[in-house]
Amino acid sequence: MGLRRRSREAAIKIIYQREMSGYDIEECIKLYWENLSDVEDIKEFANYLARGVMANLDKIDALISSVSNNWAINRMHKVDLSILRLAVFEMLFSSDIPLTVSINEAIELAKKFSSDDAKGFVNGILAKIASDLRKGGRK
Repeated sequence: MGLRRRSREAAIKIIYQREMSGYDIEECIKLYWENLSDVEDIKEFANYLARGVMANLDKIDALISSVSNNWAINRMHKVDLSILRLAVFEMLFSSDIPLTVSINEAIELAKKFSSDDAKGFVNGILAKIASDLRKGGRK
């Protein structure tokens, strides 16, 4: 597994921990890395993702809400929501990562960490967002 995928997995766990605990993101980051060894190669990108999601949470959630027909944010499974938030952050703020990569990575995370139905749900939401971003010139 590549370094970026491992970083995304760590970031999802940190974001999920924050969602479930209500702790500050910096506390969640500290707690997550505290007992892990051999993580220096993924730590920087994972922390960037987790901090970026939390710093832009209102904008990310508004975008997810705008395309998620019949699904309010508070009704979404917390793991799925964490995956969506991470992918949307990448799509909005990491122009060096192609939209298709962000979507594919999110689908792989959904396959690993969520239910069988999650990959379709995640793909549907992210495909709508990507379509809107492409209209604005994002690749």
